[in-house]
Amino acid sequence: MTPADGNARTLRAPSQNGSQTPGESPASVSLSPEQPAVLAALAIVLVLGAVAFVLHVQGHAALSLSVVFGSVFGIVLQRSRFCFFCMFRDWYDERDPRGLLGLLVALAVGILGYTVVFGAWLPDAMTGRLPPDAFIGPVSVALVAAGLAFGAGMAISGSCVSAHLYRLGEGSPTAPFALIGTFAGFALGFYTWNPIYLSVVADAPVVWLPRWLGYAGATLAAFAALILIAYALTRTPRKTGKSEPASSDFLASLFIHRWPAWIGGAIIGALGTASYFRVAPLGVTAEIGSRARQAATAAGILPDRLEGLDTLRGCIAVARDALLSPNGAFVVALIAASFAAALVAGQFRPSRPRAGHIFRGLIGGVLLGWGAMTGLGCTVGTLLSGIMAGALSGWIFGAAVFAGISATLWAGRYSGLLART
Repeated sequence: MTPADGNARTLRAPSQNGSQTPGESPASVSLSPEQPAVLAALAIVLVLGAVAFVLHVQGHAALSLSVVFGSVFGIVLQRSRFCFFCMFRDWYDERDPRGLLGLLVALAVGILGYTVVFGAWLPDAMTGRLPPDAFIGPVSVALVAAGLAFGAGMAISGSCVSAHLYRLGEGSPTAPFALIGTFAGFALGFYTWNPIYLSVVADAPVVWLPRWLGYAGATLAAFAALILIAYALTRTPRKTGKSEPASSDFLASLFIHRWPAWIGGAIIGALGTASYFRVAPLGVTAEIGSRARQAATAAGILPDRLEGLDTLRGCIAVARDALLSPNGAFVVALIAASFAAALVAGQFRPSRPRAGHIFRGLIGGVLLGWGAMTGLGCTVGTLLSGIMAGALSGWIFGAAVFAGISATLWAGRYSGLLART
C-alpha cells in the first residue's frame, strides 16, 4: 500500500543507531495495518499478552508480571537505544552526554521509587536490617575487578548483556556469540569463585547507605552525586554538531525515530520500582547464570560447594529445577518484544556474521559473564538496581565498569585492535 491509498503512512526508517546516516537513502516503512512486519509485531505482542493472562489465571502472578515487565523493558531498550556501552561511547567519542543523562534520569526516578517502597516496608532504615531482596552486595576488590572485566567485555563485544539481548531481536551478528561467551564466562566465574570468595568477599562489608545516612540523607547524597555527574557531562563541549532528526509526526516519533534518552530513562526507573515492588529487582543475568551453573555442574567442572554464593544479594545463579523462572520469563519477553519493536521500525536487519563478529562476541562475552558472576550482576542488576536500592556496591561497580570501558577503548584503538565506529 502507498499513501495514495489513504490507509497507510510511509515513514523513513532510521539507521541502526537511531539516526540517519548522511547521504543514506533509507528504506520506506509503511505503518499500514496490512504491512507484514506490523502484522508480525502485533501477533508477537498479542501472544505475550495472552501468555501473561494465562499465567495470571493459573495463579503464577510472578511469571505473569515478569512477562509484562520484560515486554515493556524490551520495547523501551529498543526504542530508546538504552545501551550502557553506546551511551558512554557517545560521550567518550563525541562528548554527546544525552545517553548518559538518560541513565541519570533512570537512576533518579528509581532512587525515589525505591525509597518510597523501602519506607513502607522498613520505616527505620537504621535498625541494622536490610530491605528484602534488594541488590545490596559486598564491597571488595573483587567487585572492582568484576566491573573492570565487565566494562572491557562491553567495549570488545560492543554492548552489555541487556543490549545484546534486545539486539538479538534486531538480527545482530555479534549478539548470539556474545551471549554464548557470557554463558561460558559464567561457568568460568563459578570455577574461580571459591578462592575469590574466601580471600576477599567473605569478610567484605555490605554497605547500605540509608543505614548510615537515613532515607533522606541517602537520597540527598545520591541526588547530589547525580547532579555533579550531570554538570560534568554537560560542561564538556561536544565534538560534533550532530543531532537527532526532529519529527512532528506522532507515529514516526513513537514507532520509527529513536526516543529521547531521558524518556527511556524515566520509564526504566519507574519500571525498576514496579518490578522490585511486585516481583524482584531488575536484572537480566540470573537465568543465564542458573543454566550455566547447571551445565557446569553436570559436566563435573565445578567444586562440590560454592562457598557463600547462595546467601548473597544480587543476580544470584541459584540452581533450580523449574522450566522457567521469573527472570527467565522476563528475558524471553524482552527478546520477543524488542523483536516486535524492531520489526515495526524497520530495524530488523539480520546479517551473516563475519570472523570479527564471532571473535569479538565470544571474547567480550566471556569477560561479561565472568564480571557479571563475580560482581553478582551486570549493569542492570548491580549498577542500576543496586544504585536505586542505595547500595554502595552499585556505585563502585558502575565506576569500575566505565573505567574498564575507557581503558579498553583507549588500548584497543591505540593498538588498532578496536576500530572506532
